[in-house]
Amino acid sequence: MLQQWNEKNRDLIVNINGRLAHRNEAAISPFDSAVQGGDAVWEGLRLYNGRIFKLREHLARLRSSAIALAFAQIPSDEVILNEIKRTLAANQMRDGAHIRLTLTRGVKITSGMDPRLNQAGPTLIVLAEFKAPVYAKTGLKLITSSVRRPPPDVLDPKIHHCNLLPSILAKIEANHAGADDALMLDTRGFVAETNATHLFLVRDGTVLTPRDHASPEGITRATVLELCQTHGIALTEKDLSLTEVYRADEVFCTGTMGELASVVAVDGRQIGSGQPGLLTQRLSALYTERTATEGTVVAD
Repeated sequence: MLQQWNEKNRDLIVNINGRLAHRNEAAISPFDSAVQGGDAVWEGLRLYNGRIFKLREHLARLRSSAIALAFAQIPSDEVILNEIKRTLAANQMRDGAHIRLTLTRGVKITSGMDPRLNQAGPTLIVLAEFKAPVYAKTGLKLITSSVRRPPPDVLDPKIHHCNLLPSILAKIEANHAGADDALMLDTRGFVAETNATHLFLVRDGTVLTPRDHASPEGITRATVLELCQTHGIALTEKDLSLTEVYRADEVFCTGTMGELASVVAVDGRQIGSGQPGLLTQRLSALYTERTATEGTVVAD
């Protein structure tokens, strides 16, 4: 799975700390914490017909991550929302767009890791692109990565940070294996998530998903849990081994960038019929219904 160039994004306007600039002219300082050490937090948002789905939940996760990293200043939700609206208006976007929201600790007075060197306040970056869900509906193929997701006593995954090297290393392994993405285990050997998404299984009509010990607090994941509860679909959160993945009737992954996407093979083993399963298709349709009617209005 390789994302493709979209000609509609050639003249994107990017927002950096309120300054709108063409994508070729937008820049941040080499002294910015994101450049110096990946010292930043981020969110992915999706725009549906003038509305951002689960915006308040995304902003709450951004804020909680920044608090955990002891950011001295964090913009209010109202400030961030206003900059999102300005960016979307500058790009004439109201549908079919993905927004990457990044908040860094800001610019340092001199290079170094000490947060006391950050004395100018945070840097807020709003990058909106015309981008449909990135995963094919025909199904994904995964391989299991050798790279493990760290536990909370190493680096708490509840901090939605920008230091994504473990995910990138896992993705490199998937690329070399000719797979779409990589499944990642925790340090105990149980399934955590993929390099970019949360994972769900279906077995005998029950939806199963790993506990989130070693994965972020997924907002799309939480929506799927809500859908199961609302529509009477049996659901269990538990530690899952690779064996349980291999013998599942269906597997699907979830995330804002790709919504719900079926997985049809893992480590060369066909999952179920090798086609998107019925319960995966049902939950995907229910998710689409939610995104079509809910969200925070950000564009006319």
